[in-house]
Amino acid sequence: MPELPEVETIVQGLNKKARGRKIIDLWHDWPKYFKRAGGEKSFRKHIIGKKILGFERRGKNVLIHLSDDHLLLVHQKMSGHLLVGHWRKNNGKLGEKWTGQKWIPDPPKGSLVDPMNRFIRLIFFLDKGQMLALSDLRRFAKILCGPRKEILDLPDLTNLGPEPLEINYSGWKKLFENKTGKIKPILMDQSFITGIGNIYADEILWLAKIHPLTKIEKLKEKQIRTLYDSVRKILNKALKLRGSSIDDYRDAEGRIGTYHLTRYAYQREGEPCQRCHTLIKRIKIGGRSTHFCPKCQKLQ
Repeated sequence: MPELPEVETIVQGLNKKARGRKIIDLWHDWPKYFKRAGGEKSFRKHIIGKKILGFERRGKNVLIHLSDDHLLLVHQKMSGHLLVGHWRKNNGKLGEKWTGQKWIPDPPKGSLVDPMNRFIRLIFFLDKGQMLALSDLRRFAKILCGPRKEILDLPDLTNLGPEPLEINYSGWKKLFENKTGKIKPILMDQSFITGIGNIYADEILWLAKIHPLTKIEKLKEKQIRTLYDSVRKILNKALKLRGSSIDDYRDAEGRIGTYHLTRYAYQREGEPCQRCHTLIKRIKIGGRSTHFCPKCQKLQ
């Protein structure tokens, strides 16, 4: 699932490519996208003819600010990513991997031809010939639209914790007061701190030298400070490298991110730790694979 660095990278690209455009039509092949939005008819009523004023990220959500005080929320979930470009109906000439897909890039070249961008499930047709598309292999994405205040008051946004790159250390320290539980799941709890998922939780804990099973109530203040610094270092590095394309994440222009080429722990099982050369180990916590160095990240 795209995490803070991936979603922020997509938002930055969307602001460069689609800000100021007007939505003139809609195509999709998955009606369930509009189940929460009151159906396709209601969704169209909220978006057609609206101008895109800008894109913003909140947690892992993409917020698309529209004219007439409307707001479009897209959560890309496990495999979704928003793309800006041009597509045409598939003529079957792009290659075997594109067989069965309804749309292909036009012209069929450049980063949009990456097979991970081929699962076009929804297209917003914009003025001046542009298109804003959702590639979503698993069809898990969540889409909501309505009056701005109505969307902002949804639990999808009101239940989110603070942004990890916006909170100061004083606010960060307060999050840990009277909190209990294992540190890895807590870092991934969007109501505690938003935007961090499985990839960056592993990376942050590795950098902070904290075992993922460490009880949060056992952390010393020095460790809490180290964890705060590690969050900022890892997320800023990932933003600079435009996210991690370990699986199917691509940016708004269909390009890969490169953080995964430098990662420390996530999916490095059996590889030597970059600090001490001990082999990285994998365990399951809450049903999620977790990677750490058993020497550098000892469980106290």
